[in-house]
Amino acid sequence: MSQYMSLGRYVDTFNTLGEESRIRLCMLLRERELCVGDLVRVTGMPQPRVSTHLGHLRNAGFVHDRRKGAQSFYTLATDGLPASARGFLEEAAASGDPTLDGDQTRLQELEAERRGARVTDSIERDYSPGRTWQSLARGLAALLDLGEVLDIGSGDGAAASELAPYCRSLTCVDVSARLIGLAKDRLAARPNVTARVADLHELPFAEASFDSVLVFHTLTYAARPAQALVECARVLRPGGRLVLLCLDEHKQLDVTSRYGEVHAGFSPRALRGLLTKAGLDVVSCDITCRESTKPYLQVVLAIAHKGETPRKSTRKRAARTS
Repeated sequence: MSQYMSLGRYVDTFNTLGEESRIRLCMLLRERELCVGDLVRVTGMPQPRVSTHLGHLRNAGFVHDRRKGAQSFYTLATDGLPASARGFLEEAAASGDPTLDGDQTRLQELEAERRGARVTDSIERDYSPGRTWQSLARGLAALLDLGEVLDIGSGDGAAASELAPYCRSLTCVDVSARLIGLAKDRLAARPNVTARVADLHELPFAEASFDSVLVFHTLTYAARPAQALVECARVLRPGGRLVLLCLDEHKQLDVTSRYGEVHAGFSPRALRGLLTKAGLDVVSCDITCRESTKPYLQVVLAIAHKGETPRKSTRKRAARTS
């Protein structure tokens, strides 16, 4: 009889774990307690599906749950798991499976985001007069000495208005005459700022004109991104710096194309390659943040320098690769 019961337990165990989604949930709950919303966000599975699988795992004794207000929190019932299930999950953890690894990466990003949010909440909660993120950001900006700066794709000049006090000169360019008109109005009181209509593929400036070039959320709109970066490198002075922000590679072009973007982002690896081909020395190129709402788009921050010794012209090479 005992042999039959043992065999039945094996069958129950493998029936419970015989679904990929349940394995993913168990792996996420091995070392931490998570709510349903966290599991939905990390796995990308619909909430009803997550709740259904958690119900199966709870009924089988694989997870514990507790209520806190309107939320349910779950953790793996490690001590009560059959030895066969523990062995199975340990083997899965060491397998290097890309789906499981992706879940862990997204969970780490979620936890890092939460830590950052707690810092923000602390500043907003522990009020003292004038102590805001805006005032702190402007205080830090006062440490800057940016020299002669080119802001490519400046739009209406909102970012430029914050940077202008710390630039010897600031030149804003955008392909939209309407936006440049707004930028001129916004920055009219800044004698060190000029704004003009220009195409980032053919910048109307001489070589080595600027100490810094800013490309903030502009590259994904460029028809020929490789050529655009070559132009950025051309107008930089030796020793100058390019700072670029753009969306990480994604599959949400149906969302971003509504805003006129023509490229579904650039991965850090792809962006590093484009900058290198443009003749720049990449200092760093990594994901810097992740949006907190769907579709959870990520942003890449790249910093590159132009060598003190100018390289051979890369204009023709970029034209071939763009």
